[in-house]
Amino acid sequence: MSVNPDIDSRAENGAAPPDPRRWIALGIIAVSQLMVVLDASIVTIALPDAQKALHISEVDRQWVVTAYTLAFGGLLLLGGRIADYAGRKRMFVVGLLGFAAASALGGVAQSEAMLFGARALQGAFAALLAPAALSLVTVTFVESRERARAFAVYGAISGGGAAIGLILGGVLTEYASWRWCLLVNVPIAVLAAVAAVRYVHESRAEGDTKYDIPGAILVTGGLVSLVYGFTEAAKEGVGWAAASTLGFLGLAVVLLVAFVVVEARTASPLLPLRVVLDRNRGGSYLSSLLVGAGLFSMFLFLTYYFQLNLGYSPLKSGFAFLPFSIGIIVTAGLVSSILPRTGPKPLMVIGSIMAAVGLYLFTFISEDASWLTHVLPGELLMSVGLALVFVPLSSLALIGVADHDAGVASAMLNTSQQIGGSLGTALLNTFYASAVTSYLASHVKVPADVAKLQPLAFIHGYQVAFSIGCGLLVASAVTIIVLINAKRDDLPAEAVPVAA
Repeated sequence: MSVNPDIDSRAENGAAPPDPRRWIALGIIAVSQLMVVLDASIVTIALPDAQKALHISEVDRQWVVTAYTLAFGGLLLLGGRIADYAGRKRMFVVGLLGFAAASALGGVAQSEAMLFGARALQGAFAALLAPAALSLVTVTFVESRERARAFAVYGAISGGGAAIGLILGGVLTEYASWRWCLLVNVPIAVLAAVAAVRYVHESRAEGDTKYDIPGAILVTGGLVSLVYGFTEAAKEGVGWAAASTLGFLGLAVVLLVAFVVVEARTASPLLPLRVVLDRNRGGSYLSSLLVGAGLFSMFLFLTYYFQLNLGYSPLKSGFAFLPFSIGIIVTAGLVSSILPRTGPKPLMVIGSIMAAVGLYLFTFISEDASWLTHVLPGELLMSVGLALVFVPLSSLALIGVADHDAGVASAMLNTSQQIGGSLGTALLNTFYASAVTSYLASHVKVPADVAKLQPLAFIHGYQVAFSIGCGLLVASAVTIIVLINAKRDDLPAEAVPVAA
């Protein structure tokens, strides 16, 4: 995904007059970006119903989330390169139509394997669609002030998409079916593709058009193998020391090490190592990965707590998350004006600690806990804290980066967040399943006790998962303290917005 540094100069020289249909194009791009962002959260609310309908096990349910985020994050850098060189408009349209087809496949899924496969296809086409959309915003708006306004719209969509997805998922699940959380994408994507053909202007990058296919295969395969290893460890009678678990984890290490070797030696790497080896940029990516792990798992386990333990409907569950989403959006607007005066590090350290405390508060939930006293305070702390982290991250990703690396540097931030969400969800679901099994094994005396104790076992599993998630956010704070040393004067004037 490239950001063309010469657009402003060409515009000032009169070589590229503004596209008269650019604001219509922005509307099409914004709708498409909203669809991609909300699809990571819309299915979360529907997951309890989908799990029941397709008889998905507690261990495997996380694949509904991780199949999408793994494919999205693993292929995002390659998708950006393909869009740049094959044509951003063309790949934008292909991404939309592919996303529609994958959504239809998931909506009619008759088995868990069919649903997991459809979600992976959604992620793959999202990896083509999302970078093409961002690049189209960049090349469509050639005047700095207009581009800033366009980025503001794009950033608001990225930040608010999760909230819309949670509520829309609740509405569709409660009044239609969980399947419509996927099927709703079909008409939206098709209409957006038709509109894009007419109103979006084609553009492509010049220069070397080689693609690092081996790198994409190695990194995606390594991440999938890692998640498989976590999943195997959670299965009853398997565990961490089993041959299958160690085999998948060992294969993941081999593939990921091979990816680094390939990136160091290839002429056109998917991820130039110079982008991540800078301490500020590398610190921002690692912090984003850790925060993503805590954030995605919070959505998953609170959803089950709301619906299975508190008896909330899908719609009520969606609204129960609303303060969190509003808190991020409101705080992000305030942080944008504070950041130039404070620099990134103080805000990010405070934010990570606040988010960790917020997640820690969720470890006190119980069967008869009140949302107002036991959930809302944690949501608000997490939302404010994460906004303090997310806003500086988009600037840190571009500190000291060369013009030709700006696209991959900004894309890497989204990639790290998606991959962090994938790995965090899989890992914490493994610890959750193990905790539930251990609780039942130690408390059940006769078979009749299972039904009575199962809700309490679920609560124990959530508490364990939230505790580990809290540790991940603390690790993010430590990463920021140790690695980030950028001052306020080091920040670039213009940063590419990232999904929050």
